[in-house]
Amino acid sequence: MEEKIARYYELKLIQKQVEEELERLRSEVLANFAIPTSEEIGPFKLTIRHQERREYDDHLLYQSLQDKEVWRLLSKADPAKISGLLKLNILSEEQLSGTYKIKQVPYIQVQKQ
Repeated sequence: MEEKIARYYELKLIQKQVEEELERLRSEVLANFAIPTSEEIGPFKLTIRHQERREYDDHLLYQSLQDKEVWRLLSKADPAKISGLLKLNILSEEQLSGTYKIKQVPYIQVQKQ
């Protein structure tokens, strides 16, 4: 079991290094290309586009919810939980109106052709 734990630890370190390098490369790519874009670079196709994300204001969200029990399900403005409650029709878009800002986040996709 010690070997498995040691390997797990080793892989987590590698994962952290890979994530740091990916973030560095992502920043460099975004600094060199317009958004949005779709270009062929050697054997790769690079696509950069905007992805919209909602950033909720905890205070405004709490005020907009009529059922305070729903707030207990959320406990804070978690976009994934809010999306789930929207899909289940527990919350409506009307209730959420004015409680969030749309943030444009660049999304990078690289495919080998």
